[in-house]
Amino acid sequence: MLDNEKNHIRQAKKGNPEAFGLLYDHYLPQIYRFIFLKVSNRTEAEDLTHEVFLSAWQSLPNYKYEGFPFSSWLYQIAKNATIDFYRTAKKNLPIELVNEELVKFTPRDPEELNTLLELEQIKTCIRQLKPEYQDVLIMRFVEDLTHEEIAAALEKSQGAVRLIQHRAIKELRNLYYGKNLNDYGTTTHEA
Repeated sequence: MLDNEKNHIRQAKKGNPEAFGLLYDHYLPQIYRFIFLKVSNRTEAEDLTHEVFLSAWQSLPNYKYEGFPFSSWLYQIAKNATIDFYRTAKKNLPIELVNEELVKFTPRDPEELNTLLELEQIKTCIRQLKPEYQDVLIMRFVEDLTHEEIAAALEKSQGAVRLIQHRAIKELRNLYYGKNLNDYGTTTHEA
């Protein structure tokens, strides 16, 4: 939470762009990271992040403090923006058009390669989860939000968030280990 956040919000609600700029600067990295993990495209994530803050600026007169950090409100806007993005922008880029330099990778050691491959597999599995599961996992384990903050952002009870988190982890584990079968038909965690 930003120092003196309530005062900055109050000033921004009165139309003070500098006060909103402080909120923007503080929360931009978190909101961008949340959106980027959902859309996996830098340009789209930047555009959506810009839309989130524009929407927040325009809707700020209607914002009411309800005991939760300002970020909970921003995450709610970001969640809705990513939902709208997937509803309206079903675009695919043919693999032939991908710039080879953007995907070129030179591992420094085998352990680093294994770690990167595992992270890519986890990201792929997360994208297969229901959007609600994705939201909770990203907010909880990437953004390190509390259950209370997530509940406020998703407009759910804390108990519901804990249940969603439990189910999301269980489904992620099933997807991940289901994808990591070795040539002998056992999962990678089995010997």
